[in-house]
Amino acid sequence: MGAAFFTFAGNGSGRIIGLHACMEEGRALRQICFLLITILAGSGAVAACHASGPAGASGAEAPGILIFSHTTGWRHDSIETGIAALTGLARANGYTVVASEDPDVFTDEALDAFDAVILLNTTTGHEGEQWFIGPRGEAFQDFVREGKGVVAIHGAADSHYDWPWYGEMIGGWFERHPEGTPEGELTVIDRTHPSTIGLAKEFMRVDEWYWIQDFSVPDGLLVTLDPTSIGEAGGARPISWWHEFEGGRVFYTAMGHTKETYSDPLFLDHVEGGLEWALGLSRLE
Repeated sequence: MGAAFFTFAGNGSGRIIGLHACMEEGRALRQICFLLITILAGSGAVAACHASGPAGASGAEAPGILIFSHTTGWRHDSIETGIAALTGLARANGYTVVASEDPDVFTDEALDAFDAVILLNTTTGHEGEQWFIGPRGEAFQDFVREGKGVVAIHGAADSHYDWPWYGEMIGGWFERHPEGTPEGELTVIDRTHPSTIGLAKEFMRVDEWYWIQDFSVPDGLLVTLDPTSIGEAGGARPISWWHEFEGGRVFYTAMGHTKETYSDPLFLDHVEGGLEWALGLSRLE
């Protein structure tokens, strides 16, 4: 089989288009081509969109991953670092990867190329413009209801407060966070999930710690924070969880604020296992 490589740069409008695709020929390539055409035609530009992925030696089609990192609320300065780290993680597992910040990627036709979406710090806050509206939101719902996967990281819980379905899909909403990025003590509640198999029962790490409100999936709780370890009062706070939702699989972790997080093997292993489960490549006992 041959390979295809695409490059698009500068559209003359002062905005940057960066896009590279390297894939084996076949259905996946056709879908990526359609996706690129849809994005470029619809918006005129794509900020940092990359598609890549080695095909498996058996010739089986590689799972497709969309890393989506658009924001209209607080913009985490770790997003670009996170895109690079998650792209590398996905490629190392033989997945096909596209990273985009264009909300118009959420169409039924474009999403057909993907088996899981990673929502990387996709904040709107309470004031920012919400992009999952109309056909975009419907396409995302269809994606989940088709039995596909969602991996939501940190600021993905600080998003779309006016859409109840979104909060139910994530499993809760961001409420607040204590000041700074203190070192907190975490406890693994369930060590049978692919995202926690390699974690110690208790461990310390530095991050910005989210307080989650309206937490709705206690049966899928994976990791909690002891708030007293960072000078706060109260009981254990949910940090990571999983649940099956309307036919799809959703994994969320409130970790993921700092740039350093995305070079932390513990965090990357945690997300890798969550993605594996969201793709349906491993089953729970």
